[in-house]
Amino acid sequence: MLKQIIRQKEKKVEYIELIYDLIFVYIIGRNNSLLHSFENGFVSLPAFMAYLLTTLAVIQIWNYTTYYINIYGRHSVRDHVFLFVNMFLLYFIGESTRSDWQGFHTQYHIAWALILVNIGLQYLIELKNQGEIKAAKKQIIVMASILFAEAAIVTLDIPLFQGTGTAWLSLAAILFGMCSVLLLGRKSSGSSVDFNHLSERAMLYVVFTFGEMIIAVSSYFKGDFSLRSVYFALCAFLIAVGLFLSYGVFYDRIIDREKDTNGLVYMLLHIFIVFSLNNITNGLEFMREDETSLLPKLLFLIGSFILYYIFLFSLGIRHAKRKCEKYRFLILKAAGAAVVFAALMLLFRKEMTVNIAISVAFVFALFSLLLVYTKKLTKN
Repeated sequence: MLKQIIRQKEKKVEYIELIYDLIFVYIIGRNNSLLHSFENGFVSLPAFMAYLLTTLAVIQIWNYTTYYINIYGRHSVRDHVFLFVNMFLLYFIGESTRSDWQGFHTQYHIAWALILVNIGLQYLIELKNQGEIKAAKKQIIVMASILFAEAAIVTLDIPLFQGTGTAWLSLAAILFGMCSVLLLGRKSSGSSVDFNHLSERAMLYVVFTFGEMIIAVSSYFKGDFSLRSVYFALCAFLIAVGLFLSYGVFYDRIIDREKDTNGLVYMLLHIFIVFSLNNITNGLEFMREDETSLLPKLLFLIGSFILYYIFLFSLGIRHAKRKCEKYRFLILKAAGAAVVFAALMLLFRKEMTVNIAISVAFVFALFSLLLVYTKKLTKN
């Protein structure tokens, strides 16, 4: 059984992991650039699908790498070499992420498949270090099999795309990986996972994503200096701050970072947290662009905010501290606030000055809700 494994000393985030994350900062910007291809007043469907697939694929790659390092990483020369190989391959993914991505489909998918194989090989090499621990060996083989199988699906998408012009196997590969990891998570314990390290790594990725949002907010400061421009710049900045503070409350006060868990669901939820933050970043940029239709960009922004909070609050369902009582009642309050937010945004859909103020009020209302909830916990 995995509970027979002797826990390693608590891992610390090493500088090599932070260097690795920097390549993802570059790719986040590349992914977001796909949403600047407009058709009939909003993002074209092919561009949005490319954005969806590339964003989820890259976050999933990061998850796979982080999870391996958390359990088996020793910061050895071998670990560093494999990590730098993946960084180099990620450059090909970043370069292939563009509006004319169809011409770079093969390059993207070869790099994607090789990265998955790279991580899978690391698992197989780790087998020899597990001795007679059968449960650990079984989990390693299962995880390696998932990675190799997903790599095979990704590779098969190359001839499919060349023959039909469709890339549905890309989506199938991502969904296969998510479902397989969830199934694995139900069958494995958390005794070999350093959840403290894993949650810190996830937090740092979220911080890098907020960095991209801050860069996007800088566009509000461009143009003629006026009261209106300052107002919009301030509101956009406050939205970024409020979103970050809410995540900080979860990380510091609600999530039990000493919890005995395999962390797979926690990491999966972060795929969608990061994805929704990227959407909010783009949604804020759309608000300034006159060529985008009013209702689509408004619905996109509303949906992105709500998606972010759905997955943020989902973190606490399985990973909250034991003293977090009446957590479901907190979720109901947040859901009520989201309904009011959506209704007001649609009611004042033609008034952008009002809409962005409503967004600020919604973000800080939920932050205040979380702050009051956690302060009560400290008193108990």
